[in-house]
Amino acid sequence: MKLFLLCLLQSMLLAVGQIFLKLATHAMPPFSWHWDYFRSILLNGPLALFGLSFGSAGLLWMWIIKHYPLSQAYPLNSLSYVFGIAAAILLLGEKVSAWGWIGVCLIIAGCFLVAMK
Repeated sequence: MKLFLLCLLQSMLLAVGQIFLKLATHAMPPFSWHWDYFRSILLNGPLALFGLSFGSAGLLWMWIIKHYPLSQAYPLNSLSYVFGIAAAILLLGEKVSAWGWIGVCLIIAGCFLVAMK
């Protein structure tokens, strides 16, 4: 159960990071070799939050795989897809097809089976 909760947190951090990355790319101007472009990247708040989210997820992942079998932990990492879809719907107003929902259900079922071990 502890592994499941840790992977849940790590997956949430990954999904939050993806949302921040999406917001960061929308705030970025078109690529150029001009200083203004690189300054806009350095001052991009969502991009910094993306790095913080992914960095935290990475550190937590290192702790998880040090203390738990990779064969159990790695499949639970796919929960980040579920959280990513939920965040896209709730925060970005995106729509998900019926096939997308079937995929989400299969991911959840697979994670449940792995966590039962």
